[in-house]
Amino acid sequence: MWKSVIKGDFTMPDMPSRQDQIWIRLWKENAPELRERIVGWRKQNAITRIDKPSRLQRARRLGYKAKQGIIVVRMRVGTGGMRKQRPTGGRRPKHLGVTRIKADDNMKTVAERRVSERYPNMKLLGSYFIYKDGKHYWFEVILADPDHPRVAQDKELTKRISQTA
Repeated sequence: MWKSVIKGDFTMPDMPSRQDQIWIRLWKENAPELRERIVGWRKQNAITRIDKPSRLQRARRLGYKAKQGIIVVRMRVGTGGMRKQRPTGGRRPKHLGVTRIKADDNMKTVAERRVSERYPNMKLLGSYFIYKDGKHYWFEVILADPDHPRVAQDKELTKRISQTA
């Protein structure tokens, strides 16, 4: 399930952090606190800029810092298969080639691409899954402005941004 990391004389499983475990438990149990949040998220736009990340430790692992020049965006991506125009010629429905067509990109990649299109001057630091229901997936995407003085002064961030470019 989890890969092991060798630390000294013993192996320690590379497990999710305590905060991630709590988030996963809330999601699996479909907790009322989380459901109330989701009701509000459904009413918002697909791309919503937020003040702080929902999963702070996960965001920090991806390079998030609470400073100017770094933003967090919640992205909603709709589920469902792709559609293809139905051929007019006669053939059995099984061989029409209309259903069971899948996209090459997963939902996370789609979310990252759409946010990058909305914020062309920002560089993508990373993204992570938040929630999924029958109709949508939600991801939080972390972006940094490479031209912002606060980001340019931070050596760790500039190194991260140059790796992603």
